[in-house]
Amino acid sequence: MIRFYHNPRCSKSREALQLLQDAGAEVEVIDYQKTPPSPEEITRLLGLLGLEPRALMRKHEEEYKELYLDDITLEDRHLIAAMHDNPRLIERPIAVGTDKAVIGRPPERVLELLAH
Repeated sequence: MIRFYHNPRCSKSREALQLLQDAGAEVEVIDYQKTPPSPEEITRLLGLLGLEPRALMRKHEEEYKELYLDDITLEDRHLIAAMHDNPRLIERPIAVGTDKAVIGRPPERVLELLAH
């Protein structure tokens, strides 16, 4: 089972989901805009992705500027809380397997989870 954090309005997210479905993967789709991951889940995703919080953020979104998230003195917990409160800030799509997660950019990266 692959958990797929999806934004149906994003063409890359739709393309990545289609690749998984075409490959016959069992996919749990989560529209993370409507159901944002908890701060604990974001922390878990960061661990699976091997990323620091800022690396998972969409820095060109208006919220990033409005919330002054480029302030390097902000602690990880503040960045994680901002992603939970403003899920549009989270890079997409994210596909999560048993012990690994990938950001589907390019969309073909999600197929890496099928090799496990």
